[in-house]
Amino acid sequence: MAARKLLWTAAAGIATGAAVAARRTAARAQEPAADDRWLTVTVNRAPDDVDPEKLPAPLREYGDRIETRVRPAPGDRGTEVAVRLKDPGPDAARSLPARVAGDDPRQDLRRALREAKALLEAGEVLLPDAPPTTRETPGGKLIGLLSRRAGGEGVL
Repeated sequence: MAARKLLWTAAAGIATGAAVAARRTAARAQEPAADDRWLTVTVNRAPDDVDPEKLPAPLREYGDRIETRVRPAPGDRGTEVAVRLKDPGPDAARSLPARVAGDDPRQDLRRALREAKALLEAGEVLLPDAPPTTRETPGGKLIGLLSRRAGGEGVL
C-alpha cells in the first residue's frame, strides 16, 4: 500500500512539473524577444525641439538599420527617444551570460543613444577627466575598471 501511495505521489509531482514547464514555455513564447525591445531614453527637451529626421550624429550613423520613435514623455517631462535595430543579426540569439559579458549586438546602439541624449541636452558628450588622479592607486585602478565596464553597457 505504501509503495502504491509513493508511486501516485511521484506521478503527481511529475505531472505538476510538466504543467509548470509548459506554462513557462508558453509565457516566453508570448513575450517579445530581447532584441525586439526598444531602447529608450528621456531627453530634457520639448517634443517640438527633437526632430526624428535630424537626430544627432551617433544615431544618424545607423541610417536605415534602425527604427526610431520620438514622442512626449509621460507627465510632460521632456521627450522619449526610442530606437531598435531592424535586423539584430545572427548574434541576437546569444545566451544571457554572453550578453552580460559584453557581446550584446545592441551594445553600440545603447552607447549611441546615450551620446545622442547628451548632445540633445548639453550640446556635447561629457567624458570623465583623464587621468582622474596623478598617481595610480588601488582605488583608482578599481574605479578605472568600473568606468570602462559601465561605458560599454551603461551599467556596472
